[in-house]
Parts: sequence; C-alpha cells; structure tokens
Amino acid sequence: MEENMSNIKHFYNTADFPPEEIFKLINLALDLKTGKKKKYLDGKILAMLFFNPSLRTRVSFAVAMQKLGGVALDLSVKEGSYTFEFEKGVRMDKDTIEHVKEAAGVLSRYCNGLAIRASELITTSKVSVEVAGWEQAKKDKVMKAFMEYASVPVINMESNLYHPCQGLGDAMTIKEKFGVTSGKKYVLTWVYHPKALPMATPNSEILTACDLGMDAVIVHPKGWELDERIIASMERRSKEAGGSLSVGSSMEECLENADIVCAKSWGALKYYGNWEEEKKLKVGLKNWIVDQKKMEMTNNAYFMHCLPVRRNVEVTDEVIDGKNSIVIDQAENRLWVQMAILTTLLGGSDQI
Repeated sequence: MEENMSNIKHFYNTADFPPEEIFKLINLALDLKTGKKKKYLDGKILAMLFFNPSLRTRVSFAVAMQKLGGVALDLSVKEGSYTFEFEKGVRMDKDTIEHVKEAAGVLSRYCNGLAIRASELITTSKVSVEVAGWEQAKKDKVMKAFMEYASVPVINMESNLYHPCQGLGDAMTIKEKFGVTSGKKYVLTWVYHPKALPMATPNSEILTACDLGMDAVIVHPKGWELDERIIASMERRSKEAGGSLSVGSSMEECLENADIVCAKSWGALKYYGNWEEEKKLKVGLKNWIVDQKKMEMTNNAYFMHCLPVRRNVEVTDEVIDGKNSIVIDQAENRLWVQMAILTTLLGGSDQI
C-alpha cells in the first residue's frame, strides 16, 4: 500500500488493497445508495486540487462531502494562476510559486483530506498536448509528492497511472447489475478518438474487473498495449479472484458472448505524449467504434463508458441511447463509491 512517513492511508490505486477490502467498499457504497447512511463527516473538510478539467469527478466529490455532512473546497490549479514545485533540492528562482512540501503541509493542517487530479494528457485544447514520455509520466510525480508530504489521507481523483474512483464505480455498477460477477465476460475495447488520452482509466477499470473474478478481456489494435508491469498486476488480481485475463486484437472476435462491453480510448504507450507520431499510428482505425452490429455479437451485453464520450466516434447513438446502455448508472455510482471512500478514510471507518 502507498503510505507516507506518518503511515496515513491514501487511496491511490485499488490494487494497493486486498480484494476483500475493495468488496467492503463496494458493499458500503451499495448501502449508502439505498439510504443506509448517516452524517459521517460532520465538520470534516476535503481540499480538492484540480490540475486538469473535470465534470463528474469534481461534482460527485463535492456532492459526496455535502451528503455526508462535510465541506469540499474546490481549488483549481491552472497554469498561470498558481504553480507548484515538485522537484527536491531545486533552486526556486523561476516560475514556480510554492513547493509542494509546504503546500501539502499547510493544507493538511486546514483539512482532513486532500483529493488530487493530475493527469498530463487531460486537456480542453482541441489538440492533444505534448508531454514527457511514458517512463517519466508513470512516476506520477504530482500525486506521489502530495502523498509524501501530506499528513492526512490523499485520494487519487485520476493520475497518469490510475483512476481508482472510476474503477470502483464501474465495479459497483457491474455488481449491482449481476449480483454474482464471477464467470461473466467483461470486454474493455479500445476505440478511436481524435485525441491522445491517458491510460489511467483503462488500467483501473480492468483491475477492478479482475477483482470481481470476471473473465476479463482487453482488445486493442497493435501499438496500444498497456504497461507490462500493470498487466502483471491485473493477472495477479484475476488469479486471486478466480477469474481470467486475456488480450486480443480483433474487436469482433473478443466481443463474442460478452456480458459487459466497456469502450475507452487511450494513448499509444510507445508514443506517449508524442502526438504527431501517434496520429500516424491511428490512420485507418476509425472502424474501432462500438456499433449495434458489434453489440449483437455479445450475450445481450450492457454497454459502459466512463464519459465524456465522443458520440458516433467511440460509440454510435444507437448503442449509447439503447436499452443496454448503463453509462448514466455508471456515472451516478461514482458518487456512492466516493462517499464510501471518504467515509472510510476521513470518518474513521474500519473498512480499509
């Protein structure tokens, strides 16, 4: 488990916790959704720092704190408004205003928890941003720095590597729909997108599908492989839960008999942050879209997507508006799992 020097528990990646603790969180979220809740966080304060744009994560965390009796402070950190330094031993004579060591320390005195969103490829720009390669990105320096220096729990609202709240919300949704999840076939399919997107969401979605003991399948074109180290973690989690994990390159073949189809685009690891090269690799891949014909190959599968979604690019209107689309349920359940996480980390619950 990722911990700082004070042994404060953080929520960085679902795979940091034993599967039984993940199930406790899911069950707590289900109880909260059905009204079995109290004002667990009266007087508690959560500071939310957004280094990237956000809709569902921003609103769901704010609403979660309010429902639990606490307060969420929304601190948007944008280039040109307030800048942090993350390197150690650096001479701060350039554009950074404050070192994360002081910022995390001070916020820890004001607040009971910190929630951070820092994913380099998330942008409102019409084109993808140029960032450092995957070897640098996967260090998650922003998230790890706050976790190191904070003396209160830090919650990962999406980093370069993981989006654990999304993964947990998806797992809750699947549990809600099926009850028993072992033996069900879950397919995460790469889909075309005009921009390069982070790998955090697919990483966390597959990790939690593996925890559910599902027959999990990742399908993508050549060149869009996920990180080998994270794949190894997925395989371990799947084995522990009695499920399976496989990787394919044909969407049509992999969708056969699927019970869940989850669509998500992500950037090419080899060209991570090198948008001009990735664009060349995407030529001819616009057929990687979930349409009704492909859904008819499944076992009357539910359709999932983390949102926001590019309609008629990633998925057709017919599918996302169809009776088997559960994207709104999936988005709602982000609220309930985040209430469970907050209750556990800030309210003294023994769930984790």
